[in-house]
Amino acid sequence: MTTAAIIVAAGRGQRAGGGVPKQWRELAGRRVADWTIAQFSGRVDHIVLVLSAEDEHFWQEFKQTGFILALGGSDRASSVKNGLDALAGMNIEHVLIHDVARPCVGERVISDVLTALETHAAAAPGLAITDALWRGDGDIVTGVQDRSGLFAAQTPQGFHYDPIVEAHAAHPGGAADDVEVARAAGLDVAIVPGDADNLKITRPEDFARAEQILGQTMDVRLGNGYDVHRFGDGDHVVLCGVDVPHDRGLQGHSDADVGMHAVTDAIYGALAQGDIGRHFPPSDPQWKGAASEIFLRHVVELAGQMGYRISNIDCTLVCEFPKIGPHADAMRAEMARIMDLRVDQVSVKATTSERLGFTGRSEGIAALATACLVKS
Repeated sequence: MTTAAIIVAAGRGQRAGGGVPKQWRELAGRRVADWTIAQFSGRVDHIVLVLSAEDEHFWQEFKQTGFILALGGSDRASSVKNGLDALAGMNIEHVLIHDVARPCVGERVISDVLTALETHAAAAPGLAITDALWRGDGDIVTGVQDRSGLFAAQTPQGFHYDPIVEAHAAHPGGAADDVEVARAAGLDVAIVPGDADNLKITRPEDFARAEQILGQTMDVRLGNGYDVHRFGDGDHVVLCGVDVPHDRGLQGHSDADVGMHAVTDAIYGALAQGDIGRHFPPSDPQWKGAASEIFLRHVVELAGQMGYRISNIDCTLVCEFPKIGPHADAMRAEMARIMDLRVDQVSVKATTSERLGFTGRSEGIAALATACLVKS
């Protein structure tokens, strides 16, 4: 399944103050747009940024990043249509359409929309209205409105790509959002629970609230791992889950997968939860010869239980032999499978110790790993 996110960032709204469009104002040390982009990076396959023709500086900046750029239109609907057109021919299955001014959108909202698209043609987050609603004329209440069945719309709004392209092509324009466009084309839109923190920055005071939300949620953890196993009898070694032919094997209580052990310890370290030995003591005979995948899966599940997602993993294998390069892609794929990550979130590389030390004497293999975790 190929998924893209269209981030609509062409607006010129000045109600939020600051003298520049709100998406380019600073928020908690970064621009609003940077926060919003970061929420989708790593969660979708492609990101389209819809930019105003007036923002020449930002066109030049983002051309260097690998994002797909599209020109903003005269209104939101035409901007979205241009973003959809920029994805033509790329075999996109699902598309998320998001307002750049919602930098606090959380992983749960994005995930819920994508999950709903597995069974619906369209889905969008909404907050059930709980306050009493009035109608008014100026500062005078003229009536009340029944709030039953009413929701406050949020983004990202998700769609199967081809139907929403057709819906926009057929729509006369002027829609408040893409759900209105979809419904006009006869598409049913599933409602998933919104999030009160997923605010749209509109007024100056919204910046203070958004900064508070982002300050609470941006919990980034780093951990490092190191492991060593000596060579012994055998005809292969297991490295990062891949059997690599060699004239010797690695010795250890489990399968001696030095790379996977280092990665596992890096994640435990980021969580401040000790190391493999704490959770799987080598003194316990049940772990003798165990597949290291058991240990890695355990720490990945533990991270999820503690509210963290793995952003990326970097593993370096230190050895003279066997040669790692021909097997590195298979190792990345296997590690990504076990951790339920994309392959581009996993790095496996190798180096030698210039024939110095035990690795230089081909007495064993060492591995170093770094893990980055982000609070969900």
